[in-house]
Amino acid sequence: MREEGQGLDGAARPAGVPADAPPAARNTGRDAGRIAYLVNQYPKGSHTFIRREIVGLEARGVPVERFSIRSLEGRLVDARDLEERRRTCVLLEQGVGGLLVAVVACVVGRPARFAAALGLAVRTGWRSDRGLLRNLVYLAEACLLLRELRARGVDHVHAHFGTNPATVAMLCRVLGGPPFSFTAHGPEEFDKPDLLALGEKIHRAEFVAGVSSFGRSQLYRRCAPDDWRKVEVVHCGVDASFLDAPHAPAPRAPRLVCVGRLCEQKGQLLLVEAAARLVREGLDLRLVLVGDGELREAIEARLTRAGLERHVEITGWASGERVREELQAARAMVLPSFAEGLPVGVMEALALGRPVISTYVAGIPELVTPDCGWLVPAGSIDALVDAMREALLAAPSTLDAMGRAGRERVRARHDAERIVVRLDDLFRDCIARERARREGEPAVAPGRAGESTSSQSPGESPGNSIGGLAGGSGGGPAGAAPAASRAAA
Repeated sequence: MREEGQGLDGAARPAGVPADAPPAARNTGRDAGRIAYLVNQYPKGSHTFIRREIVGLEARGVPVERFSIRSLEGRLVDARDLEERRRTCVLLEQGVGGLLVAVVACVVGRPARFAAALGLAVRTGWRSDRGLLRNLVYLAEACLLLRELRARGVDHVHAHFGTNPATVAMLCRVLGGPPFSFTAHGPEEFDKPDLLALGEKIHRAEFVAGVSSFGRSQLYRRCAPDDWRKVEVVHCGVDASFLDAPHAPAPRAPRLVCVGRLCEQKGQLLLVEAAARLVREGLDLRLVLVGDGELREAIEARLTRAGLERHVEITGWASGERVREELQAARAMVLPSFAEGLPVGVMEALALGRPVISTYVAGIPELVTPDCGWLVPAGSIDALVDAMREALLAAPSTLDAMGRAGRERVRARHDAERIVVRLDDLFRDCIARERARREGEPAVAPGRAGESTSSQSPGESPGNSIGGLAGGSGGGPAGAAPAASRAAA
């Protein structure tokens, strides 16, 4: 079994590729094919990890097409995101007319496949919280996606998030489109797995990536045991601009930073209450909230009521450079999340040598340990205040030691170059299996085509995928999923 990241031997990068992109791939004997990434809204300030994957794959010589289902609501501030938007095909920008033309083309040109996809959309739509009509819209989007994929010669689709992007990719596959995979980040997929038909999606996918071991366990819960072998742990990556940034000593100023979307699951309202307590204790606290989102007005109102305008700043969405500056100017990063996957902001803070204050939620304890941060029970304002106070009063040398430990953990587990190598191998395996099926050769089960795709990252326990369980090769357009396991935790 090849260790994750093997092969990063300094091979020359193609001309024009950024210096922090992964090295070009060696000839593995398996065609890279053409990959399409499908996201609900892309690019987006909170989705920089998706951009890193795409750019990294292209640096390895893999052609990648970008698809966003709908246009971004809000502005982009990072020049790299602006460039990504120029290269992204937004499906719904083709309007109702474009959707209708694509649907008619599928009804006329492939009636049997359309009937199968319609049946699947109806079956999953009745159980969905979005309702039947919304799932019929997803079918129309899948028809349009199919046309675009065929025009571009795409061999494999990878969706980020197990919500509507995975639904559209699944329906497109049933219509006759290429095989698909998806990354389930959480928490939404794990909050309502039955409403999202998560087990059905896993059964039909070539592979499914969880971003943490916790995420993998939740995917196991929601699919048939025969499909466990499809579930991989593929961490989100942190690029070299964070990992290789010069160390900045911890400042003496009592400054903390929170990086993340302003939403209910991130816990910023509780963070404001904790900051108010510390200010009342006499600490001249400075707290910077980097991000934007649906709770911004509520947070601003809470700040005004508490008289914290001088102590707390909301920057809105920020470029990668601004995020690095704010993290390096703070003593620690604080993110008191109520529900999560594994926050990229936590990874970036540790990569820059800043300790993290967060919660015992989802995949966070897999990365934040006592030697590099503080974990508190989610929702406990008393514990949060205590951890923030400790970070504000700690000696800079203590914070620096914690920062060094955190940086090594991120480098071992979340190096973007290693993550891209892993994804490249997985995609090549998927394409090889599909071509074998088309040519009538025995299709190799997930994790077995060519070199092993279940390599573990340093520090990850063995068994990123369950390769020894029996079961058929998944992902075909025909056939219904077996009953998913519903065992309670």
